[in-house]
Amino acid sequence: MSIRKTGEPVDCCFLSNFPLAILVIVSGDADGSLGQLIYLFVNGVMFVEIIGFPRRRKEQGNWLVPPLMFVDGKPLSEAMKYVLVTGGVVSGLGKGVTASSIGLLLQACGLRVTSIKIDPYLNKDAGTMSPFEHGEVFVLDDGGEVDLDLGNYERFLDVKLTRDNNITTGKIYQSVIDKERKGDYLGKTVQVVPHITDAIQDWIERVAAIPVDGKEGPPDVCVIELGGTIGDIESMPFIEALGQFSYRVGAGNFCLIHVSLVPVLNVVGEQKTKPTQHSVRGLRSLGLTPNILACRSTTELDVNVKEKLSRFCHVPEENILTLYDVPNIWHVPLLLRDQKAHEAILKVFDLPCVASKAMLGEWTARAQRCDMLNETVRVAMVGKYTGLSDSYLSVLKALLHASVACGRKLVINWVSASDLEDATAVQNPDVHTAAWNSLKSADGVLVPGGFGDRGVEGKIIAAKYARENNIPYLGICLGMQIAVIEYARSVLGLSDANSTEFHPNTKNPCVIFMPEGSKTHMGGTMRLGSRKTYFQATDSKASQLYGTQTFIDERHRHRYEVNPEMVSQLENAGLSFTGKDESGQRMQIIEIGDHPYFVGVQFHPEFKSRPGKPSALFLGLIAAASGQLEGTLKKHVVTKPNGFTNGSSPHRYGNGIHSNGNGNGVHV
Repeated sequence: MSIRKTGEPVDCCFLSNFPLAILVIVSGDADGSLGQLIYLFVNGVMFVEIIGFPRRRKEQGNWLVPPLMFVDGKPLSEAMKYVLVTGGVVSGLGKGVTASSIGLLLQACGLRVTSIKIDPYLNKDAGTMSPFEHGEVFVLDDGGEVDLDLGNYERFLDVKLTRDNNITTGKIYQSVIDKERKGDYLGKTVQVVPHITDAIQDWIERVAAIPVDGKEGPPDVCVIELGGTIGDIESMPFIEALGQFSYRVGAGNFCLIHVSLVPVLNVVGEQKTKPTQHSVRGLRSLGLTPNILACRSTTELDVNVKEKLSRFCHVPEENILTLYDVPNIWHVPLLLRDQKAHEAILKVFDLPCVASKAMLGEWTARAQRCDMLNETVRVAMVGKYTGLSDSYLSVLKALLHASVACGRKLVINWVSASDLEDATAVQNPDVHTAAWNSLKSADGVLVPGGFGDRGVEGKIIAAKYARENNIPYLGICLGMQIAVIEYARSVLGLSDANSTEFHPNTKNPCVIFMPEGSKTHMGGTMRLGSRKTYFQATDSKASQLYGTQTFIDERHRHRYEVNPEMVSQLENAGLSFTGKDESGQRMQIIEIGDHPYFVGVQFHPEFKSRPGKPSALFLGLIAAASGQLEGTLKKHVVTKPNGFTNGSSPHRYGNGIHSNGNGNGVHV
């Protein structure tokens, strides 16, 4: 036997919590790769010996050997940990916010976190679904059209996910059928078990290893949310796959959090545990046992209720958490932290050396600041899907981020666009009057994206009202297109100006179908994902809000665009196209120079807004609506270091405010 290495520095459990660690490897072979005995000494105390573990070195030359923990021949820091969040009793309990909050807590403990959302529907993605069916379609940098919960993950964790982070039944079955057609199964009978279930597990393992935080190497923890509720027929293959997966990765690498409902009946005023008991029983009958219960209720769970749930659900009492109603969702991670949810998870993972104190100072201050805001700013949201607020979830969040940054309490005036039209005045005058009163009482107007011709004329009316009355206006995607149409009609005098989406034979097509678009296939055929927009002038409001960068990256989702043949005519009439794509043929940003704030964008800036890093254009809207725009623009005077041309590095502004990593917002 010969001693291979002594006194080498060791990174223990991700965080170097044991700086006085010494690694000693005793080996009987020439290269130290076989027959090793590895001893780890921390502060003079020997932890354990591991036999036959192959020598492994980090790029920096430091050993990576955490004490006591090895999985499948890999050190703990390379063994992925999985947190599965399921739901029971009813849908809409907040599994997405719970999963996001759990991820944030673990991130605050120093772990790198990624997320996966499983949607059991047969659609390949959310791109062709109506917002009334499933809420908004969230768009990722790679063009993935995914469930809105991935937006929650990105906002809470400040990461960039991929389309593969959203698993659907359609994607899984398509991948298996494609393999079967290619002959990958060698003539076997392809079945739900094992082929579908194996495909699900392989997908999870593959995607979980993809870094999403801009750093190299795989994350430490993957938080998986299973959509729907336990017992749904469509989710059965996923339940079976996840049951197998828990054994595949090992008990110490898999933690199940079950979100359930503990209702309070008004008749007796008592918290009832039976629905949760039945939900857990159903979960266990399917091969999954919860480690932690997260119980939704209007108030904190009584001690006797926790004792009862612990007894009947076989979950330790300290692992039963209450998710009671809070003023805003930013309090949910704090609620979980105060109940030591992160410590319960780390205990399941047997990670005693990971920092168990979640550092959430900035997050706490932001949540408290939001609660204390009193002075309001009122924004009229003129849209088509106003009956379901989740249809515009990212827009609402972006407005909230900007409002908190400006020290204002956000109030939304929901205005159904069709209610502003003349036809409604005839058919239902009271509704028409109420819609107009709501629009006129707002400090700012926002027209979000949408598809189809219903309500388009009402949106054009709202844009005209904002333009003529100097009301701050932000138009997103369709909201920009209708602003161009309105300008052509009112200023150029082209009364029949329109989009070919709504009037294919219009003589003055201000908005046209993209040349590369498909008119036969709807799914995944739009202009999607992150694209560059180049500013045409540094003195425009949009350019100043973005820090006078040369270009920005924002996410797109559209089939129609401004007709480049009409641009010069519109510009001569006073409409400025201050942002274009790299070819100069696609119009990305419009502004009216002598208006307090009239901005339209072809992209969707809401998708990159973050708590503490509001989207620049939403910040501009709220600042203008609350009389703060001039001061906000002055704060964005940038002194660019050499080579800063694209916003890929942080900028420092005159007041010490920093832009975020992609240059599309500011830290506040």
